[in-house]
Amino acid sequence: MNHSAAMPAEHPKISFGKVGVLLVNLGTPDGTDYKSMRRYLAEFLSDKRVIEWSRLYWYPILYGIVLNKRPQKVGKAYEAIWNKDLNESYLRTYTRSQGEKMAQRLANLENVVVDWGMRYGKPSIAEKIDALKAQGCEKIVLFPLYPQYAASTTATVNDKAFEHLMKLRWQPAVRTIPHYHDDPAYITALANSVRQTLSTLEWEPQMLITSFHGIPQSYFKAGDPYYCHCQKTARLLREELGYTDKQFRITFQSRFGPEEWLQPYTDKTMEKLASEGITRVAIMNPGFVSDCLETLEEIAGEAGEIFMHHGGEKFVHIPCLNDSDGGMDVLEKVVRRELQGWA
Repeated sequence: MNHSAAMPAEHPKISFGKVGVLLVNLGTPDGTDYKSMRRYLAEFLSDKRVIEWSRLYWYPILYGIVLNKRPQKVGKAYEAIWNKDLNESYLRTYTRSQGEKMAQRLANLENVVVDWGMRYGKPSIAEKIDALKAQGCEKIVLFPLYPQYAASTTATVNDKAFEHLMKLRWQPAVRTIPHYHDDPAYITALANSVRQTLSTLEWEPQMLITSFHGIPQSYFKAGDPYYCHCQKTARLLREELGYTDKQFRITFQSRFGPEEWLQPYTDKTMEKLASEGITRVAIMNPGFVSDCLETLEEIAGEAGEIFMHHGGEKFVHIPCLNDSDGGMDVLEKVVRRELQGWA
């Protein structure tokens, strides 16, 4: 009797013994054309963590109205801030660079592999987890690139990763990096970026505005800690810079839909400042690790125009930390802390 036929097929060669670090940012469309924008917005706006309304109510609005009108409008906004040299959004440019620089900084840890991905669009979290596994990563540190925790940012990155893990026969062990909204290294890096930008100006701002991405107030009332995290980041930054309450303000931007969002709103604040005697303003986005549509187009562009149109005289946008040495110092510190015991 021939027993060889019953033998299992030869196993594929398996790599093991490595630890993966996966940096994940929000995401980006592949292009500014209608199709690319629609595909990206459909994935983003159908996420139940982002829009918590009933699907029965939301989907007819999303597919009947929003996805027919919004892709052109958002496409034009992206076109204004597109990285023409690389034909991609700056969010992709900076996130890739952060991944590459992190790999260089962790090069002394022989068993660590660094990669980057996006929650919406490409490269996806699923394909990057598979790529890390193929390189022998039995453990993965998942880093949602958001200093302040929100269900619509941090949690949806984790959701997507675990959703993919549910399909794997052999799952890697996973650690998710928590919020670092009050980490001294992060606060110091923000303060240094303010000082650096202001040192290049021939004028002095009367006020520094910290504009954070908003969330609906209903999310906050349901227990989301995001508002509290933003407030603490802002307070620590103000104290680090030695500013008074009159020299410093926190606002919230990017509201969408009919609901009340966290207030005060950035755009409404910019309209009123000159009437309060504030004509020289600096503004920054501490909640964004990388410059993107919401910082470059909405704040550096739109908010600046609103301010100047309503009587402002001097305006400057302080860039995000991006892949600067100061920004990378923060990300590296957080990653090394979470790698303890693994690498």
